Amino acid sequence: MKNRIQALLLISLILICSVSVFSQNPSYQPNAQKMGQMLNAINGMYVDTVNFESLVEKGIVEMLKELDPHSVYIPKKDVQQTNEPLEGKFDGIGVTFQLIKDTINVIEVIPDGPSDKVGLRAGDKIVKVDTAIACGKHVNNKWVQNHLRGVKGSKVVVGIKRGRNPELLEFTITRDKIPMNSVNVSFMVNEKTGYIKLDRFAMTSPDEVHKAMTKLKARGMKNLIFDLRGNGGGYLDVAFKISDIFLGANQMIVYTDNFRKNGQQFLSTGNGEFQKGRLILLVDEGSASASEIVSGCIQDWDRGLVIGRRTFGKGLVQKPLYLNDQSMVRLTISHYYTPTGRCIQKPYSDGVESYLNDLNNRSKHGEYLTADSIHFPDSLKYTTPRGRIVYGGGGIMPDIFIPLDTSKYSTFYNEMARKGIFGSFTMDYMEQHREEFKAKYPTFEDYKNNFEISDELYAELIAFAQKEGVNDSVKFVFSSFMQNFLKENKGKLDSLYHSIHDFDNQKDFDAMASEYMKKQSAEILRLKNLAKAPEYIKEYLKFELARTLYSYGEAYEVFLSSDETFLQAVEIMDNAKVFKKFKVND
Repeated sequence: MKNRIQALLLISLILICSVSVFSQNPSYQPNAQKMGQMLNAINGMYVDTVNFESLVEKGIVEMLKELDPHSVYIPKKDVQQTNEPLEGKFDGIGVTFQLIKDTINVIEVIPDGPSDKVGLRAGDKIVKVDTAIACGKHVNNKWVQNHLRGVKGSKVVVGIKRGRNPELLEFTITRDKIPMNSVNVSFMVNEKTGYIKLDRFAMTSPDEVHKAMTKLKARGMKNLIFDLRGNGGGYLDVAFKISDIFLGANQMIVYTDNFRKNGQQFLSTGNGEFQKGRLILLVDEGSASASEIVSGCIQDWDRGLVIGRRTFGKGLVQKPLYLNDQSMVRLTISHYYTPTGRCIQKPYSDGVESYLNDLNNRSKHGEYLTADSIHFPDSLKYTTPRGRIVYGGGGIMPDIFIPLDTSKYSTFYNEMARKGIFGSFTMDYMEQHREEFKAKYPTFEDYKNNFEISDELYAELIAFAQKEGVNDSVKFVFSSFMQNFLKENKGKLDSLYHSIHDFDNQKDFDAMASEYMKKQSAEILRLKNLAKAPEYIKEYLKFELARTLYSYGEAYEVFLSSDETFLQAVEIMDNAKVFKKFKVND
């Protein structure tokens, strides 16, 4: 079967090349003919009937794996859902939901959306959709999407359980276009500094950023913290438009190139609305592609400071190609380069699996904790117009490195999050206290400044978690620990025991085993993080409560209040010496 799949790679090649029949590769035509012969032979002589649709799809996938990690095939059935985050909209009822105990819980109702117009509220439980029961083990995210999403203008009847009301409420909702915002968080940090978080580079992103900046400027914004952490990219032209906001006229944003030498250059228009003012970009290992174009050009033009951790390292450009059955291939067509000439694509010659494991390897090497573990060869050194040294070949290295904050981690918190304890507890708690909270904290500012998780409420949450089977413990399996001990100390043990007679004296072995178990015990205590765990659990509960009372964008400020990268950015923003040190235009 594998050989047949490889033989049928021709089909995908023909479909892709139907978009562009010209090829500069002299080996293309004879190999296309060779693959065509194989295809015809299977069709005309193979012993059994063949499912060509399945075979071709597998062939395309296997072929693209041989090219690069970012050329991918998307089946027809998945194209729409794949495109929705980048198009910035979908057809639906306009709620954010969370499945808690096999029940659809409404977390947020999108303002002016279909559900908002008929009166759905955060905290409602959807227990019936048309004639279908909407709770139970059969309900998963796919089920919810299939039943609540639909064509604009179509209607759906939902049965709602609200609070302690025993009666089922029925709402008829007319589906409509629902925005998938890429800017969900924007606010004034202080009198002069604004904050905007961009989650992806979608079609609607330039307008969303513009609206956020207009709102913040009206409130006195002079400086901006632009958060691209976790932003995996999106449309290339959107990256140009976002970059253009910060640059003067005729400055190169990025250029692309390939072996055909038909790349393009993209220059700023000079119409950007934030060409002056201090600018700080926040990035991390999840910032990729379009995020790296923006942070790269801002860094290369000495326009702002880049703060955080080294970005992902994706310097390849994909073009979407629709095939004849409306499936899609996103095919890599170029490398892109920052204004100084940097290609920030990390190597992928060792294969896709190694490439995708790069972030894990960074963690093992300690890169997330110290910048000293990151080394760039001199051959990848570039210089900005003002003499700053920057590097290519594997992501954008920030001007100021901020290590990953591991102090918030605990196994207890992780287990609570994994089992949905925060969401379940919040929904139950708010059924009894929602009106009380709304009366006491009518605005998010009131809530943020005046509400804290009391010890009593924390104890109530912990009791709830324990009732749901969450324990503050780290699993200990002695046999697994001993297997790891033997594996890690194989060399030393082999040198100690050359024959069966060497087992008479166990002192060396006992000392080694005892030392190993002490280290493991210390690691267990570290993972439990006894000192910090309650603090972060309280913080997350405060976020969840805010999310059900106000909006995600407002609730996110709770997280930022202890976010070390954000806090350092705020501090640096008011320090002219730092901007001067890095020769950054403010």
